[in-house]
Amino acid sequence: MSRRTWTAANLPDLHGRTAVVTGANSGVGFATASALARAGAHVVLAVRDEQRGHTAAAAMSGRTEVRRLDLADLGSVRDFAAAWSGPLDLLINNAGVAGGRGSLTKDGFDLQFGTNHLGHFALTNLLLPQVCDRVITLASGAHRAGDIYFEDLALRTRRYSLAEAYGQSKLANLLFTLELERRLRRGGSRVQSFAAHPGYSATNLGTQGRSKPLIATVDLAGRLLAQTSEQGALPSLFAATHELPGASYVGPDGRWELHGSPSLVGRSARASDPDLARRLWEVSEELTGIRFGLGSE
Repeated sequence: MSRRTWTAANLPDLHGRTAVVTGANSGVGFATASALARAGAHVVLAVRDEQRGHTAAAAMSGRTEVRRLDLADLGSVRDFAAAWSGPLDLLINNAGVAGGRGSLTKDGFDLQFGTNHLGHFALTNLLLPQVCDRVITLASGAHRAGDIYFEDLALRTRRYSLAEAYGQSKLANLLFTLELERRLRRGGSRVQSFAAHPGYSATNLGTQGRSKPLIATVDLAGRLLAQTSEQGALPSLFAATHELPGASYVGPDGRWELHGSPSLVGRSARASDPDLARRLWEVSEELTGIRFGLGSE
């Protein structure tokens, strides 16, 4: 399935709908939130830095709101969810980190696994009773190089590799999407779970904790090779507004999925493994203390 001419200008009227976009103050998250607000949705920018969030919101048209959310702190995730009231149509788990060699979250998890997966796992399950349409979680082509190191999720006993840690977190995003969809269907919910990835987009992802020369190199590569954040947002926007099979994965349709129009794309065998997805879910419940948001599966 491909929509070669589909852009954010083709979004339907979203008046009366509410969306939460994590990491919405910059990059693909900003572009996603901006497009949804422009189409009429009430968009909540869930961001760690509220000042940056307000600056981003001021640059958007439409109805926006800024709320603090630090996905690297489960206490912050619980506070965000506890303060939520009313229906939530779209939960877009966009935020992510790529970097911070050996850094840990406030709760002691590897920064990438804890932020990219566990933070969104907790947020989704805590908000799930209010979600009435769909959950969209951003993954990455990097999931293909990932594995889930259940005996060492923080990668403390092996030589730490940023690529390995990031790949693990992105594989976890796809496994989470798969198991969430299974539990939703088994529970008779109308909510759907999808995944998306932006291709190679010009953002500041991957610069955390890096040297200035490397940051400059990433920036140069982005300017020369990457598509814009607006283009990178299209898979998320497509997944947010189209009828798709459950657990669908949407990404660019170009070569190596780096660029292009939103389309259904493939995933690795690991990312399609229901047993691996179920095991990761159970471990995630143990680590966060948060269970499936709609009760028994």
